Amino acid sequence: MNQTVIRAVVLLSGGLDSATTLAVARGEGYDCYALSVDYGQRHHAELAAAEAVASQLGACEHRVVHLDMGSFGGSALTDANIAVPESPSEGIPVTYVPARNTIMLSLALGWAEVLDADAIFIGVNALDYSGYPDCRPDFIAAYQQLADVATKRAVEGRPIRVEAPLIHLSKAEIVRLGLSLGVDYGMTVSCYQADSTGRACGRCDSCRLRRQGFQDAAVIDPTRYCV
Repeated sequence: MNQTVIRAVVLLSGGLDSATTLAVARGEGYDCYALSVDYGQRHHAELAAAEAVASQLGACEHRVVHLDMGSFGGSALTDANIAVPESPSEGIPVTYVPARNTIMLSLALGWAEVLDADAIFIGVNALDYSGYPDCRPDFIAAYQQLADVATKRAVEGRPIRVEAPLIHLSKAEIVRLGLSLGVDYGMTVSCYQADSTGRACGRCDSCRLRRQGFQDAAVIDPTRYCV
Protein backbone atom coordinates (compact mmCIF):
# COMPACT_ATOMS: atom_id res chain seq x y z
CA MET A 1 0.00 0.00 0.00
CA ASN A 2 1.46 3.35 -1.06
CA GLN A 3 1.92 5.96 1.62
CA THR A 4 0.89 9.53 0.86
CA VAL A 5 3.92 11.76 0.31
CA ILE A 6 3.71 15.17 1.95
CA ARG A 7 6.29 17.76 0.97
CA ALA A 8 7.49 20.94 2.62
CA VAL A 9 9.87 23.70 1.63
CA VAL A 10 12.04 24.66 4.59
CA LEU A 11 13.90 27.97 4.65
CA LEU A 12 17.39 27.07 5.83
CA SER A 13 19.89 29.80 6.66
CA GLY A 14 22.43 27.48 8.26
CA GLY A 15 21.78 28.85 11.74
CA LEU A 16 20.46 27.27 14.92
CA ASP A 17 16.78 28.15 14.45
CA SER A 18 16.45 27.09 10.83
CA ALA A 19 18.28 23.80 11.46
CA THR A 20 15.84 23.05 14.28
CA THR A 21 12.94 23.94 12.01
CA LEU A 22 14.15 21.48 9.37
CA ALA A 23 14.36 18.78 12.03
CA VAL A 24 10.82 19.59 13.19
CA ALA A 25 9.45 19.35 9.65
CA ARG A 26 11.23 16.06 9.09
CA GLY A 27 9.92 14.78 12.43
CA GLU A 28 6.38 15.61 11.35
CA GLY A 29 6.76 13.30 8.38
CA TYR A 30 7.44 15.77 5.59
CA ASP A 31 9.74 15.17 2.65
CA CYS A 32 11.82 18.31 3.12
CA TYR A 33 13.20 20.56 0.40
CA ALA A 34 15.66 23.02 1.89
CA LEU A 35 15.94 26.51 0.44
CA SER A 36 18.77 28.92 1.27
CA VAL A 37 19.20 32.44 -0.06
CA ASP A 38 22.48 34.11 -0.89
CA TYR A 39 21.15 37.63 -0.50
CA GLY A 40 24.46 39.50 -0.31
CA GLN A 41 25.08 38.86 3.38
CA ARG A 42 28.46 39.60 4.94
CA HIS A 43 29.75 36.03 4.78
CA HIS A 44 28.97 32.74 3.10
CA ALA A 45 29.92 30.48 6.00
CA GLU A 46 26.24 30.11 6.88
CA LEU A 47 25.47 28.86 3.37
CA ALA A 48 28.15 26.18 3.72
CA ALA A 49 26.60 25.32 7.08
CA ALA A 50 23.16 25.09 5.46
CA GLU A 51 24.48 22.56 2.95
CA ALA A 52 25.95 20.43 5.73
CA VAL A 53 22.78 20.64 7.84
CA ALA A 54 20.54 19.75 4.88
CA SER A 55 22.62 16.64 4.30
CA GLN A 56 22.78 15.68 7.98
CA LEU A 57 19.02 16.03 8.45
CA GLY A 58 18.09 14.18 5.28
CA ALA A 59 16.65 16.92 3.06
CA CYS A 60 15.49 15.58 -0.29
CA GLU A 61 17.13 18.54 -2.00
CA HIS A 62 18.95 21.73 -1.08
CA ARG A 63 18.89 24.74 -3.35
CA VAL A 64 20.54 28.13 -3.02
CA VAL A 65 18.90 31.13 -4.69
CA HIS A 66 21.14 34.10 -5.46
CA LEU A 67 19.51 37.48 -4.87
CA ASP A 68 21.58 40.63 -4.37
CA MET A 69 19.77 42.55 -1.66
CA GLY A 70 23.10 44.25 -1.02
CA SER A 71 22.35 46.47 -3.99
CA PHE A 72 19.84 48.27 -1.76
CA GLY A 73 21.93 48.23 1.43
CA GLY A 74 20.18 49.57 4.50
CA SER A 75 21.39 46.83 6.84
CA ALA A 76 24.62 45.97 8.61
CA LEU A 77 24.31 42.49 7.12
CA THR A 78 24.29 43.72 3.51
CA ASP A 79 26.25 46.98 3.65
CA ALA A 80 29.93 46.85 4.58
CA ASN A 81 29.78 50.54 5.54
CA ILE A 82 27.41 49.81 8.43
CA ALA A 83 29.11 48.17 11.40
CA VAL A 84 27.57 45.15 13.11
CA PRO A 85 26.74 46.30 16.67
CA GLU A 86 28.49 44.40 19.43
CA SER A 87 26.43 45.64 22.35
CA PRO A 88 22.67 45.63 22.96
CA SER A 89 20.74 48.52 21.41
CA GLU A 90 17.23 49.95 21.67
CA GLY A 91 14.57 49.47 19.01
CA ILE A 92 14.97 47.57 15.77
CA PRO A 93 18.72 47.02 15.25
CA VAL A 94 20.69 47.89 12.12
CA THR A 95 21.11 44.17 11.45
CA TYR A 96 17.46 44.07 10.32
CA VAL A 97 17.37 43.41 6.56
CA PRO A 98 14.36 45.21 5.05
CA ALA A 99 11.75 42.78 3.64
CA ARG A 100 14.08 39.77 3.96
CA ASN A 101 11.56 37.30 5.35
CA THR A 102 8.86 38.54 2.98
CA ILE A 103 11.13 37.90 0.02
CA MET A 104 12.36 34.54 1.31
CA LEU A 105 8.84 33.31 2.01
CA SER A 106 7.85 34.37 -1.50
CA LEU A 107 10.68 32.34 -3.00
CA ALA A 108 9.68 29.38 -0.85
CA LEU A 109 6.05 29.82 -1.89
CA GLY A 110 7.02 29.69 -5.55
CA TRP A 111 9.04 26.50 -5.11
CA ALA A 112 6.29 24.99 -2.98
CA GLU A 113 3.81 25.46 -5.83
CA VAL A 114 6.15 23.79 -8.30
CA LEU A 115 6.72 20.88 -5.90
CA ASP A 116 3.02 20.67 -5.04
CA ALA A 117 4.14 21.00 -1.43
CA ASP A 118 1.71 21.29 1.44
CA ALA A 119 3.69 23.61 3.70
CA ILE A 120 6.47 26.13 4.06
CA PHE A 121 8.50 26.11 7.26
CA ILE A 122 10.35 29.16 8.56
CA GLY A 123 12.35 29.39 11.78
CA VAL A 124 11.26 32.81 13.01
CA ASN A 125 11.07 33.34 16.75
CA ALA A 126 9.31 36.07 18.70
CA LEU A 127 10.79 35.52 22.18
CA ASP A 128 14.61 35.33 22.24
CA TYR A 129 15.24 37.34 19.07
CA SER A 130 16.58 40.70 17.91
CA GLY A 131 13.25 42.51 17.56
CA TYR A 132 12.79 42.23 13.81
CA PRO A 133 9.20 43.04 12.69
CA ASP A 134 9.11 40.12 10.25
CA CYS A 135 9.62 37.56 13.04
CA ARG A 136 6.32 38.26 14.80
CA PRO A 137 3.16 36.13 14.78
CA ASP A 138 1.26 39.00 13.13
CA PHE A 139 3.63 38.85 10.17
CA ILE A 140 3.23 35.09 9.75
CA ALA A 141 -0.56 35.39 9.96
CA ALA A 142 -0.56 38.17 7.37
CA TYR A 143 1.67 36.19 5.03
CA GLN A 144 -0.65 33.21 5.34
CA GLN A 145 -3.51 35.43 4.20
CA LEU A 146 -1.42 36.48 1.20
CA ALA A 147 -0.54 32.89 0.30
CA ASP A 148 -4.22 31.98 0.53
CA VAL A 149 -5.13 34.40 -2.28
CA ALA A 150 -1.92 34.33 -4.30
CA THR A 151 -1.50 30.68 -5.27
CA LYS A 152 -3.11 28.23 -7.67
CA ARG A 153 -3.25 25.58 -4.94
CA ALA A 154 -5.19 27.84 -2.60
CA VAL A 155 -7.66 28.88 -5.31
CA GLU A 156 -8.24 25.17 -5.97
CA GLY A 157 -8.93 24.55 -2.29
CA ARG A 158 -5.51 23.18 -1.27
CA PRO A 159 -3.75 26.10 0.48
CA ILE A 160 -0.07 25.97 1.36
CA ARG A 161 0.38 26.34 5.11
CA VAL A 162 3.01 28.70 6.49
CA GLU A 163 4.45 26.95 9.54
CA ALA A 164 6.56 28.73 12.18
CA PRO A 165 7.03 26.03 14.84
CA LEU A 166 9.55 27.97 16.93
CA ILE A 167 7.75 31.28 17.09
CA HIS A 168 6.69 31.03 20.75
CA LEU A 169 9.73 29.14 22.09
CA SER A 170 12.66 30.48 24.08
CA LYS A 171 16.14 29.88 22.72
CA ALA A 172 16.75 27.27 25.41
CA GLU A 173 13.56 25.46 24.44
CA ILE A 174 14.66 25.54 20.79
CA VAL A 175 18.04 24.04 21.71
CA ARG A 176 16.45 21.25 23.73
CA LEU A 177 13.96 20.52 20.94
CA GLY A 178 16.67 20.36 18.30
CA LEU A 179 18.86 18.07 20.37
CA SER A 180 15.91 15.72 20.90
CA LEU A 181 15.49 15.61 17.11
CA GLY A 182 19.14 14.91 16.36
CA VAL A 183 20.37 18.34 15.28
CA ASP A 184 24.16 18.71 15.36
CA TYR A 185 24.49 22.34 16.39
CA GLY A 186 28.23 22.18 15.86
CA MET A 187 27.45 22.35 12.14
CA THR A 188 25.39 25.53 12.37
CA VAL A 189 26.53 29.14 12.01
CA SER A 190 24.47 31.94 13.56
CA CYS A 191 27.03 34.75 13.85
CA TYR A 192 26.42 37.95 11.88
CA GLN A 193 30.12 38.31 11.18
CA ALA A 194 31.58 34.80 11.21
CA ASP A 195 34.96 34.30 9.59
CA SER A 196 35.50 32.29 6.42
CA THR A 197 35.70 29.02 8.37
CA GLY A 198 32.46 29.70 10.24
CA ARG A 199 33.98 30.70 13.58
CA ALA A 200 31.71 33.06 15.51
CA CYS A 201 32.69 36.47 16.85
CA GLY A 202 30.97 35.85 20.20
CA ARG A 203 30.01 39.53 20.48
CA CYS A 204 27.14 40.27 18.10
CA ASP A 205 23.47 40.03 19.09
CA SER A 206 23.01 36.68 17.39
CA CYS A 207 26.01 35.22 19.22
CA ARG A 208 24.76 36.52 22.57
CA LEU A 209 21.31 35.01 22.09
CA ARG A 210 22.77 31.70 20.93
CA ARG A 211 25.25 31.45 23.80
CA GLN A 212 22.56 32.30 26.36
CA GLY A 213 20.30 29.64 24.86
CA PHE A 214 22.84 26.88 25.41
CA GLN A 215 23.57 28.19 28.89
CA ASP A 216 19.87 28.28 29.83
CA ALA A 217 19.36 24.81 28.36
CA ALA A 218 22.25 23.57 30.55
CA VAL A 219 24.01 21.89 27.63
CA ILE A 220 27.49 22.29 26.17
CA ASP A 221 27.77 25.05 23.57
CA PRO A 222 29.43 23.48 20.49
CA THR A 223 29.92 26.84 18.75
CA ARG A 224 33.42 27.55 17.43
CA TYR A 225 34.42 31.04 18.49
CA CYS A 226 37.26 33.18 17.16
CA VAL A 227 38.40 34.00 20.70
